[in-house]
Amino acid sequence: MTTLGRIRGSIDKKGVCLLNAMLLSLILLPSIGSAAPPPAPTGNILGLTSPLEVLLFLTLLSFLPALLVMTTCFIRIVVVFSFLRQAMGTPQVPPNTIVVGLALFITLFVMSPVLDRIYDEAYLPYTKKEISGEAALQKMSDPLKEFMLKQTREKDLALFLKLSKAERPAKPMDLPLRVVIPAFAIGELKKAFEISFLLFLPFLVLDMVVASVLLSMGMMMLPPVMVSMPFKLLLFVLVDGWGLLIGSLVGSFR
Repeated sequence: MTTLGRIRGSIDKKGVCLLNAMLLSLILLPSIGSAAPPPAPTGNILGLTSPLEVLLFLTLLSFLPALLVMTTCFIRIVVVFSFLRQAMGTPQVPPNTIVVGLALFITLFVMSPVLDRIYDEAYLPYTKKEISGEAALQKMSDPLKEFMLKQTREKDLALFLKLSKAERPAKPMDLPLRVVIPAFAIGELKKAFEISFLLFLPFLVLDMVVASVLLSMGMMMLPPVMVSMPFKLLLFVLVDGWGLLIGSLVGSFR
């Protein structure tokens, strides 16, 4: 038998095997098609059953990033970092990605006790079906509200309580979130500006010294900021500025 004949025989054998497989599939197809389809999932999201409620829930999820920013220490940290760049005369260094990323991870570090409470008291019982979705949301908001109230001034709470025209509750934990969140936010902005002012002072003094030296030397056309920026960087590195700043920020929430 020639090589061509062997190849032809091999092809014929493969064709017979393929034909047998097709016939077997045609025989089994009716039994497969008659099988009952899998039951449709009957679960729901946090107890929401109607399509309108699910749509409303998914729409509210788009506000989750803003809610997380406004209810954590992220505001104070990122504002101070932004003022630090201005004080050092490097408005683009570090880049925004690094500033926001660093602020986010410091926020997670500071908020870790609150997140642990939410996980233990709300998430785990809900996943074990020990509490309902509404109870889980309530237990989730309590640690956040407690954290915000520790950092919020009574003056700010009184302001938004007056603007909302709501009755004064018996205890601060009974205040609604629509009063606590904006009061916490403006308090965080105020503290961030206070820290930034103290941060600006040594760099401002250095700018004034450099400007006076350049003026006395008759170098009025040379921008003082260009000369003072290397000295600012050197001063910030020598005093371990990042360690001092981050340590002070984290300590301000304790």
